[in-house]
Amino acid sequence: MARVVVWSARIVGLLSIISIFAPSARKRLEPAAWFGLPVEASLVGTVVLATAGVGLILLATGLRRRKRRAWQLAVLLCVVIVGSHLLGRHPVAPLVVAIVLLVGLVVTRREFDAVPDPVGRGVAIRLVVQLIVAGWVIVSAMLLLVRPSFLVGRPSVGERLLHSLLSLIGVEGPVEFRFPWYDDLTSAVGLTFGIVTVLVGGYFLLRSAEPRPELTPDEDAGIRGLLERHGRADSLGYFALRRDKAVVFSSSGKAAVAYRVVAGVALASGDPVGDVEAWPGAIEGFVTVCRRHGWVPAVLGCSETGARVWSREAGLDALELGDEAIVDVATFSLQGRAMRTVRQAVSRIKRAGYETTVRRVRDVPADELVELRAKVEQWRGGPDERGFSMALSRVGDARADPEAVVVVAVEDGQPRGLLQFVPWGTEGLSLDLMIRDPAVTENGLNELLITDLLAACRALDVDRVSLNFAVFRSALERGERIGAGPVARLWARLLRIASRWWQIETLYRFNARFAPTWVPRFLVFDAVRDLPRIAVAAFEAEGYGGRPPALLRLLRR
Repeated sequence: MARVVVWSARIVGLLSIISIFAPSARKRLEPAAWFGLPVEASLVGTVVLATAGVGLILLATGLRRRKRRAWQLAVLLCVVIVGSHLLGRHPVAPLVVAIVLLVGLVVTRREFDAVPDPVGRGVAIRLVVQLIVAGWVIVSAMLLLVRPSFLVGRPSVGERLLHSLLSLIGVEGPVEFRFPWYDDLTSAVGLTFGIVTVLVGGYFLLRSAEPRPELTPDEDAGIRGLLERHGRADSLGYFALRRDKAVVFSSSGKAAVAYRVVAGVALASGDPVGDVEAWPGAIEGFVTVCRRHGWVPAVLGCSETGARVWSREAGLDALELGDEAIVDVATFSLQGRAMRTVRQAVSRIKRAGYETTVRRVRDVPADELVELRAKVEQWRGGPDERGFSMALSRVGDARADPEAVVVVAVEDGQPRGLLQFVPWGTEGLSLDLMIRDPAVTENGLNELLITDLLAACRALDVDRVSLNFAVFRSALERGERIGAGPVARLWARLLRIASRWWQIETLYRFNARFAPTWVPRFLVFDAVRDLPRIAVAAFEAEGYGGRPPALLRLLRR
């Protein structure tokens, strides 16, 4: 029923806009046609009806997410549309449909229970008042301070103030100008403020809450307990311990979904943590939280098994996102023609004087950990961090991650590069961080770090290592095959162009040097129409773009 209401809102909004252009509607704009009211009143009524129609179309998105405030505004706009049609001479069809929609909204009111941002209403009211006053003051100043030669006659102060107020809704006021360009300028300024007021106020009123999640000590302990028992199942499981994630546990406490809310999208990463049999309970809890807050659910980088469970339990769709490179320690070797490039790069960097150390974080002295963290911040060059689904967001934390492994490249006694791996169960490692000193010009440093880590794995009781995630790897590979179709070749070409900014092909080529096993990872989503929003949220979470920092600071204030 709620889906019918959503589509009805779109239809009513569209019919309301169309009704303005009906012949009977044009006739009522004559000065004496609308109950004897002046033309300004007729124009205001038309603008109000058009605004209500556009507003209903925009509110359909909020209604689809079952937002309570969207329902309240939709009821108000339906009343406005019905009143406008009763007072004016509009076609009957939009009036009937609007009444039906109003009845449907009242009947289904209990289905629209998604809670809004708790501070959104106050912010919306404050901004609307500020923008209206600002626009009115600016246009009034333009009219009060204008030269008398620009105006026809001598309009009073009250007429000028009324003219500036009407300009906010795009209606011509009582002041007449000798120069049309100045009339257009005041109208444009006023209407711009009016449109911005509606858009900004509506956004803050309807936006979903975007809390700053933080793992509580109990949640952290719960996740660690699940990882101890089921950590081997997913190489991304340990990243659920990021401190900027929230967690939803199943009712049994045997599984959990870790997520972060970005731009109204609840982004989970990897598979649910814990017992596979308890995944449905955790997924149900996560979907319930999303529906309660009007968030769009999405999962980055889940396995094929995880995608099947998400699809079965939550009705979500899956799209292959890329492949994870997993190296089997027992079979890896630098011998053979296929490894010649890696072998040469490692030999070259060793001749340049580079050496490595491979240690668990718990075995690294505290003062050295402090130095390494300072080096990472220096090499990063700022506070921006890349990674979300396969990044832990901290380096060398002996208290939180004692079993993590750090591989450090040293030259002349100074650290020049670092890899950090997090535990994947008790016998695996998953790459968390790969960074080096920007001043290093020699090639092969990362190859040296990885091959020395793989050589030390037996001493660490590690039998498998997960390397970087290669986005759209299979698409690049298909586009290179002999006989590939034009669509496959075009898609691969577009990915290579995108690689100039996001290293899509570079990561694939680098990972392929170590002859890994490719394991597909998937993006899980609710509807195709949500993909652009999910893409923006994922780019922002991964540190590759998204909303501008200035806008984020404004939203958080």
